[in-house]
Amino acid sequence: MSFLDDVLEDLDAESNELDELVAALPSQEWATVTTAEGWTISHQIAHLLWTDEASVEAITDPDRFTDRYLRGDEAEAEAAVEQVTSDLAAQPCEELLTRWRRSRADLVGALRGVPAGQKLTWFGPPMSAASMATARLMETWAHSLDVWDALGLTKPLHDRVKSVCHLGVRTRTYAHAVRGLPAPESEVYVELEAPSGQMWHWGPPDATDRVTGSAWQFAMLATRRRHRDDVSVQARGKDADRWLSVIQAFAGHPGADPLPLAQRT
Repeated sequence: MSFLDDVLEDLDAESNELDELVAALPSQEWATVTTAEGWTISHQIAHLLWTDEASVEAITDPDRFTDRYLRGDEAEAEAAVEQVTSDLAAQPCEELLTRWRRSRADLVGALRGVPAGQKLTWFGPPMSAASMATARLMETWAHSLDVWDALGLTKPLHDRVKSVCHLGVRTRTYAHAVRGLPAPESEVYVELEAPSGQMWHWGPPDATDRVTGSAWQFAMLATRRRHRDDVSVQARGKDADRWLSVIQAFAGHPGADPLPLAQRT
């Protein structure tokens, strides 16, 4: 299989895991609040649905996508996304789930049809089909974690998290830029232990700056689901240390820093 096939297979597994979790919930539990901003489980599924549909539009009609989301400033785009997510979240949970299932299938078909080498318009830098699929996997993993946490359950560990870690590493320069910080000058060697016990590596092994620890918890940090004090991830070197303070695997504004677990209610 190609790299895109591998990522899409993982995305399908990640989506199905979340689907099975929420499909079994009584409808009233879809109103469970999952984030400090007040997003419910319905909002989480609605946002995944919207992003799937927006991704298909970016692939099949990039001019329309640009007109809808990229003509204004970043604040306008984020407000538009917030509004459409809230509108979708107001739908009955059965309809929301059915529509999300359809949007997932539509996105896979659209991604498979992207010609090799073509870059796709998105909120951040243009990306390949494989990169868009990886971003969808990252976001699905992160929103899934929100739901598992809100229900007081532990999300099963799995090596699909490697794609989330990969994005966290690849977006190092972007994470600085989105905060108005200069691009890092030195390279960082990253060594993370996968849930399976494998060791994953990025960057030059002889780099002075290093990041080491749990891959699962690095992914939590990179998706801004955990405060740095609550993860088993260590930095050595000034640039590595600063990176872990601003790390962000997703496009857009970073939002408020996550609270330490001890301060959450």
